[in-house]
Amino acid sequence: MDITIHSSFLPHTDPEASLAFYRDVLGFEVRLDVGYEGMRWITVGPVGQPSTAIVLHPPTANPGITDDERQTILELMAKGSYFGVNLATTDLDATFAKLEASDAEVVQEPTEQPYGVRDCAFRDPAGNMIRIQEAR
Repeated sequence: MDITIHSSFLPHTDPEASLAFYRDVLGFEVRLDVGYEGMRWITVGPVGQPSTAIVLHPPTANPGITDDERQTILELMAKGSYFGVNLATTDLDATFAKLEASDAEVVQEPTEQPYGVRDCAFRDPAGNMIRIQEAR
């Protein structure tokens, strides 16, 4: 089998803030920006990696969810415990400095983890956990 990861999904609560974070702070390119019935799906990805993408989506766009479920999703997002993604960089310190200077919410400064990686963590504008590992 030849299987790759094509798209991962992260919810957003403010498409403009998410777009600014992923495009302007992380440097991702915008691949698609689709609106439908007052909602917006934005596909972004690392420059030079056209086969890998993150789809930023409205978290409660599923018409089958209840009001209670919708509220639970939004509460989990606010805590940063609903979704997340792990990224990698060859220069963790420079990446951390750029993110910190952007006023992104720092969760963890660069740290050598006991399981063998060095990483840091931020929250995106919707509260999603963004962990960035140093590629070795």
